[in-house]
Amino acid sequence: MNIPNLLSALRIVLIPLFLYLLFVPSFSSRIWALVVFAFASLTDLVDGWSARKLNQETSFGKFLDPLADKFLVIAALVAFVILDPLVSLWMVFVIFGRDLMITLMRYLAIKKGEELRTSQFGKIKTAFQMISIIVIIMVFIVRSSGIDVASPFIDKSHIDIVSACDVWQSGHPNRLLIIGPYVLMMIVTVLTALSGVRYLFTNWRLLLPPYVKRDQDGR
Repeated sequence: MNIPNLLSALRIVLIPLFLYLLFVPSFSSRIWALVVFAFASLTDLVDGWSARKLNQETSFGKFLDPLADKFLVIAALVAFVILDPLVSLWMVFVIFGRDLMITLMRYLAIKKGEELRTSQFGKIKTAFQMISIIVIIMVFIVRSSGIDVASPFIDKSHIDIVSACDVWQSGHPNRLLIIGPYVLMMIVTVLTALSGVRYLFTNWRLLLPPYVKRDQDGR
């Protein structure tokens, strides 16, 4: 356990604290939830930088770092589904399914002694994902101040693109606070799905046997 791996592990340790603060329906508690999430996200940048700077890159670290990110993101998204009935559970399933597939492919890459081919698009997706989560938490913070986010255009058990457009066109003074989390989650879900397809297209050979490292003769 070197410094970069400890930072990755710290992100996982911070998840229960983040969730506790987020579920307390008070302005100050959700401010602290935002601070904890932002700090946890920052450790993602620091552990990657320190691993390269200190020459402490390890196979375990390459597996733990993205896994910690996925735990943090999925925990936040599940919390959003519970806290905002307009956020659909199927979005979380799509994101979780993609992350599960990438985790499996990363494990196979380590077993085979190969590198998982990444892309700039995947990094853009991750950055947008983190920013979106921070913005959604900020929406919850504003809602905690008592602002009205009720809308006659939405059945609280369901929302889709049509009803979201209805809210936007209604001129409701707080329409961004009503549909903001749903719209951001929709964009994140689409980007995540596209990123998963790209990973599958560029790394599909990892899913083929053998599932162990080849010797010098290619066997």
